[in-house]
Amino acid sequence: MRILIIGDIVGRPGKHACSQIIPRLIREREIDCVVANAENAAAGSGLTPQMYAKLRHQGIDLVTMGDHIYKRLEIVHLLETDERIVKPANLPPESVGRDFAVATTRRGPKVAVISLLGRTYMNTRADCPFHAADRVLDQIPRDVKLIVVDMHAETTSEKVAMGWYLNGRVTAVVGTHTHIPTADERILPGGTAYITDLGMTGPYNSVLGRDKDRVLRSLVTGMPHPYDVAHDDVHLSGVLVEADSTSGRAVRIERVWVKDESSPAVFGADE
Repeated sequence: MRILIIGDIVGRPGKHACSQIIPRLIREREIDCVVANAENAAAGSGLTPQMYAKLRHQGIDLVTMGDHIYKRLEIVHLLETDERIVKPANLPPESVGRDFAVATTRRGPKVAVISLLGRTYMNTRADCPFHAADRVLDQIPRDVKLIVVDMHAETTSEKVAMGWYLNGRVTAVVGTHTHIPTADERILPGGTAYITDLGMTGPYNSVLGRDKDRVLRSLVTGMPHPYDVAHDDVHLSGVLVEADSTSGRAVRIERVWVKDESSPAVFGADE
């Protein structure tokens, strides 16, 4: 089984990259399932139902979110009703959304996905992600062997710790949120694929996807400036994980870094 997992989709450039690259990768790499973090899809913060529908149409099977999950309140009904998108499982139980989602892949075996929030420097009301992981893993049907965990956290230490905590219990632990791809992809001894951060699917001629000139003006002057989404050097970033569908163990992990050659020089208003 081949699972493509991509990092934070940022604004229109990120969505455009998905539309151009994901269908091609599915064909060329014989990918069975696509997992994506989409919490930055709406102008860099949040997600709308319309955007979600487009991402699903482009081949994304399962969607994870993060600390910006509720930035667009129109997503609430989707979180209540759709079976392919998850909230961070360690948010309070009263928060809207499901703790895990399951998709049947193109070849038959099912893939489950879990989202977790880190607590260091994240300014969220999240509970312990380790206890939440234990709780949710107990709820996933036993016939689902392929499990992907998105650890959406600021610090590398929390992500690495989660990788070791779930080593041998899930197929992959991947980090998101910091928007910078790391070079530490590996298969842990228990058969869990791991990377500290998938990177973002969006514009890299930027500061974490935002217009670099505006960010620099804000940092240098100490005065607020709107952090508009940048446009240039757009890439899809993530990993391709190959796994045994019987055991759920990963056997290979490969970083994916694909430039969107068709990306326009300027994007219009986000939609």
